[in-house]
Amino acid sequence: MFITFSPSAVEQLSPYLEDGVHQLKLLHDTEGCGCVVSGVPALQLVKESSADDRLTQGQPFAFLYEPRHEVFFEPQLRIGYDTDRGTFSLKSDGQIYSLNLRFLTAPA
Repeated sequence: MFITFSPSAVEQLSPYLEDGVHQLKLLHDTEGCGCVVSGVPALQLVKESSADDRLTQGQPFAFLYEPRHEVFFEPQLRIGYDTDRGTFSLKSDGQIYSLNLRFLTAPA
């Protein structure tokens, strides 16, 4: 899996990552959905990876994801940021996953 981040997404995310402590994680969030197939994508800021996470390269950020959820995403993804709406988006060449991608920040 590979994610390319748009310049506006890089601008929004860089302040969270410049401390060198936090990493991005692409989630397939199923909380409150009732079924794993009904999950929604989210981007989470984490301080450390879990045993189930895999680190992979993106452009320009590396990110974590759980391989068991890889089936829900295409191999090449794009994360953008709409400055007018103040929201992230997740897209591929084949589909739009979300125009309102949740960004979950890590607890302090």
